[in-house]
Amino acid sequence: VESGELDGEKLNAWLGELLRDRGPDIFRMKGILNIAGEDNRFVFQGVHMLFDGRPDRPWKSNESRKNELVFIGRHLEQMNLAERFRACLVGQRS
Repeated sequence: VESGELDGEKLNAWLGELLRDRGPDIFRMKGILNIAGEDNRFVFQGVHMLFDGRPDRPWKSNESRKNELVFIGRHLEQMNLAERFRACLVGQRS
């Protein structure tokens, strides 16, 4: 779980690289994301190198806009997922 808004281009580049390079080690992933400039939550899921993501319902006014991701796989600690994800936040350097 991480607060903040995501830079959609940085996020797309990171996920593409992650799936291309480490897809076989990712058994399952899913999440809800807060993309900068979007009024709707973005939901995604994936298995190995397959990825499906789309806008979901609008964020509720009393709802905390946060990012929640779950990864299940092998060698995940070697992927630096948290650090690489945080680099996708608005205002962060890649």
